[in-house]
Amino acid sequence: MASEDAVIESELKGKTLLVYMHILKNPNEPVGVREVQRELGFSSPSVSSYHLNKLMDLGLMENVYGDYKLVKEVKVGVLRQFVTLGGVMLPRYLFYAVLMTTMLVTYLVQQPFYPSRDAITTLVMGLVPTAILWYETYRIWRDRPR
Repeated sequence: MASEDAVIESELKGKTLLVYMHILKNPNEPVGVREVQRELGFSSPSVSSYHLNKLMDLGLMENVYGDYKLVKEVKVGVLRQFVTLGGVMLPRYLFYAVLMTTMLVTYLVQQPFYPSRDAITTLVMGLVPTAILWYETYRIWRDRPR
């Protein structure tokens, strides 16, 4: 199984990855060659057909009466950094960043701030990981395949 994932990871790059990510937005809906061409701005239907057939050869898609349907969802390469919710791919760190931000804001609202060593330490221990998590979330989102 590990060698199968390695093959998929080596082949799932560039425009093939874009096609796969497009299909992940609506995993239960079959897509046609021309739809992929229009949505991703490919120059011809043969380009989208090539990438859909490549996904089919990898065992990720199947051809159903001329439309392609997702049969297997994989998390390899850059896809490991994302979670799909309702057809939207979100960076995995987003949830941790929101959690830390919520905890920090809750602390600041519940505790009146008096400049003491304990208060400043707690504030720094909340701000630093929050800033790091938001930075990582932004970096992953910025570097996503488009």
